[in-house]
Amino acid sequence: MLDDRKLEVLRAIVTDYVASREPVGSKALVERHRLGVSPATVRNDMAVLEEEGYITQPHTSAGRIPTDKGYRLFVDRLATIKPLSAAERTAINRFMAGALDVDDLVARTVKLLAQLTHQVAVVQYPRAQRTTIAHAELVQLAPGRLLVIVVSSTGRVDQQILELAGFGPEALHLATVKLREAVVGWSTAEAITRLASALDEVVPAMRQQVTPVFAVALNLLGAEPTAQVLVAGVPNLAGYSFASGLRPLLEALEEQVVLLRLLDEAATDEVTVRIGAENTEEGFQSTSLVAAGYSVGQDRAASLGVVGPTRMDYPSTIASVRAVARYVSRILSEG
Repeated sequence: MLDDRKLEVLRAIVTDYVASREPVGSKALVERHRLGVSPATVRNDMAVLEEEGYITQPHTSAGRIPTDKGYRLFVDRLATIKPLSAAERTAINRFMAGALDVDDLVARTVKLLAQLTHQVAVVQYPRAQRTTIAHAELVQLAPGRLLVIVVSSTGRVDQQILELAGFGPEALHLATVKLREAVVGWSTAEAITRLASALDEVVPAMRQQVTPVFAVALNLLGAEPTAQVLVAGVPNLAGYSFASGLRPLLEALEEQVVLLRLLDEAATDEVTVRIGAENTEEGFQSTSLVAAGYSVGQDRAASLGVVGPTRMDYPSTIASVRAVARYVSRILSEG
């Protein structure tokens, strides 16, 4: 068990190395931090930390750098998370509040996280199986011109204009009633199944008019995002070195299944930090992941986080991920 002074030395080494990217020596620690002891004492503490595997010496006669084990202890012993400033909170609120629907919200979130943390941001779309259809509407724009609208519980709005000659008020009323009965309050998958069978309940005389409307509605229900995870900030990786090289990481960031598994393994309702080899996915074992879940109401909808080098500003990154996850949860729950 390390005593408080050695923990303070480790904290100082991590802080300085994150800021400077250079190995840290005992003299620099004494000059920059109020450790209250001599350089010789700090050297002895560093020797113990190195023996225990918390720091290492990359080159002979060089200073020390933290190991994954050292970063792990540093994160576990964080007494407080750096709070966001009032200006940062206001900027986040304004940026996120302008989202038009869930697609726009996810796009804004991934861009914001990359900007705040200067890392690679990954944001998962809300899980489809927890999404229900909140509203369906047919609007007669003009004779022979119909607007089909489907709104999900996450705020996603899909709509399509349909040119349909001879579509009268009776057909409009019937199609609206049947559409709402089939889809509102049901999950996307259930709504598709119910709507596909609802056509059989329409009297044959009206079926020909209603069929094109149902076909468009089915297309809208199936219009899930092409990507389940959005990624932003990949250029932020420039200038960092990774033990396994940059290419495996870039390839891993392109794999949707890998990203989904990475987020699902790491993220809970609280912020989770995975460091180095704690990430089981190939390509991410020389990185750190800071992730958190976000919710719709009482249910966790999905996860978001950032990926970057193990030499990461953990206090600020944790604070940013936690704050953004809470903003996303609030917006989705209020919407």
